Amino acid sequence: MQSQHSLELRQRQQLVLTPELQQSIRFLQLSAIELHQALAQAVLENPLLESEAEYDTDIATAVGADQPALTADWTRPGRRRTGEDEPDDLFHGVAAPESLQDYLIRQLGMVRVDARTSALLTVLMNELDQDGYLASPVEEIVAYLQQAGPIDKADVMGALHVLQSLEPAGVGARSLQECLLLQLARQEHPQTSASGDASRAGDDASTTPHPPRPNVLACARRIVQHHLELLGSGNMQRLQQALGCDSELLTRAHRLILSLDPRPARNWTGNVADYVVPDVLVRKVKGQWRVALNPVLVPRVRVHSLYSQLLAQAGAEGAALRDQLYQAQSVVKSLHHRTDTILRVSQAIMTYQQGYLEQGPAGMRPLVLRDIAEMLDIHESTVSRATRYKYAQTPHGVIELRAFFSSTLETAQGDATSASAVQFMIAQLIEGEPHAKPLSDNKIAQLLEEKGVKVARRTVAKYREEAGIEPAIRRKARYALQRDD
Repeated sequence: MQSQHSLELRQRQQLVLTPELQQSIRFLQLSAIELHQALAQAVLENPLLESEAEYDTDIATAVGADQPALTADWTRPGRRRTGEDEPDDLFHGVAAPESLQDYLIRQLGMVRVDARTSALLTVLMNELDQDGYLASPVEEIVAYLQQAGPIDKADVMGALHVLQSLEPAGVGARSLQECLLLQLARQEHPQTSASGDASRAGDDASTTPHPPRPNVLACARRIVQHHLELLGSGNMQRLQQALGCDSELLTRAHRLILSLDPRPARNWTGNVADYVVPDVLVRKVKGQWRVALNPVLVPRVRVHSLYSQLLAQAGAEGAALRDQLYQAQSVVKSLHHRTDTILRVSQAIMTYQQGYLEQGPAGMRPLVLRDIAEMLDIHESTVSRATRYKYAQTPHGVIELRAFFSSTLETAQGDATSASAVQFMIAQLIEGEPHAKPLSDNKIAQLLEEKGVKVARRTVAKYREEAGIEPAIRRKARYALQRDD
């Protein structure tokens, strides 16, 4: 059988991601800070792209006087220019907080260590996670350092002990148990800190003016060393039997452990996330909810008008710059597409979730990405990118747009409610529970069923854990400690 060759014309459709489309997709999924940085870099690289002049924005006029949460304080830095030498940076003027590493290095100036130990301390500081724990095992650190020169585990452990003697107490721990034991040791000998720096002593929960009694400290140390899991279960009677002590000593030791900080670096984390500038402003005007983009966060870039006119008159000698003109126009077009998409998606979400705007979390309706995509005739991935790291200022606070999406739960009447609304109902029930007999997950499920929402006990436990609420047995133990106080 012989093969034959032939020429045929066939038509087929193929999706091609052009550079403009890729740029538009990237701009859409960027947060406000990331977009500002990307545009600043684009202006530096392309001489045909320029930032428009910034003007003072009257925030009270933009969002309405009925929005007391919106003031000029959080919008003023970087947008009001007081001199021509100031950089055009949205976040200029916001002081960078001191990092944990900077704080530790500052203490090293008051500690006598040799150059080798100081170098090892720098390596260990860079291995600390956001909670102040040593993220990598000591063995891995030793193996990594041995590639550069001879080093043994004893040298690293010596530097680790110096690190653990610094403030805050518990820093450099390799486990929760070691972190609590380091803080208990500091309770026994308050002056064992290597630095003696008290600049942040008020923030350190482990520093107390009067050390605890020796029997209380010994009992707390036994609990942390051998019965930490039993303490976490909340079964205080079983813990008392395992320790062989009276209830008063156990209560004091438990209170001492609760005063320790399982995250010693908490004061050096979360500073950036605490300051969220909303991308979308939602307010009520004449009985109707209005959605608008935050004028403070809307970037202003344009193609340089003079250069574009010169290129239009130029001949072949201007061909080299026409590519940059096309790129500048693409940036402006992608930016307009981003702002338009975010506004349309936000308006659709708020139209669907007017119950939340009127009633709060209890009025949240079930919503999925597909609902908004079908409403606006766009793809679900576009809705996902438009709501990623985008925030809305509502009467109930600043909330991420993705938080408006929630799964569906059916009620006894056949209606639909959202998982967020059920989670809010669970939190309300627990808030009003009797302290002597906290509500169990089974009891909460029964109370929800009486309100027409039928959920399983496992679902109640899941929503309770997502809300950061302890189980009933732990809440009962905490209530008992508060009553003793």
